[in-house]
Amino acid sequence: MQIIGRRFTIKKREQARNFIKNRIDYFNKFYGFKVNRIAIKNTSTRWGSCSSKGNLNFNYKIIYLRPALADYLIVHELCHLGELNHSKRFWALVGKTVPDYVRINKELRRTPVKVI
Repeated sequence: MQIIGRRFTIKKREQARNFIKNRIDYFNKFYGFKVNRIAIKNTSTRWGSCSSKGNLNFNYKIIYLRPALADYLIVHELCHLGELNHSKRFWALVGKTVPDYVRINKELRRTPVKVI
C-alpha cells in the first residue's frame, strides 16, 4: 500500500513541479529574476517560501488551488527574489502582475494547507 501511495505522491509532485515551472517562466518574463532552484515539498503549514540563496519552495498541493490563488502564490515567492521581505516595495512588485493581491492573499490565508 505504501508503494502505491508513494507513487501517487511522486506523480503529484512532478505534476506540481511542471505547473510551477511553467508559471514561473511565464511571470518571470516580466520580472527577470534569477531563480536558483525550485523544490516541491509536502509541508503541513506553508504554501511556499523563498531562501536568501534564491531557492523557491512550494507545497505540491498548489495543484489543488484555483488558478488565481496558485498564480498569486507563485508571484509572491518569485517577488521575494527581488525583495526578501514584505515591504511596500515587495507588495508593489507583486501588484504589477497580480493587481488584486490583497483580496487573493486574504483568501489564501483562509485556505489551510492541511485541508486540501
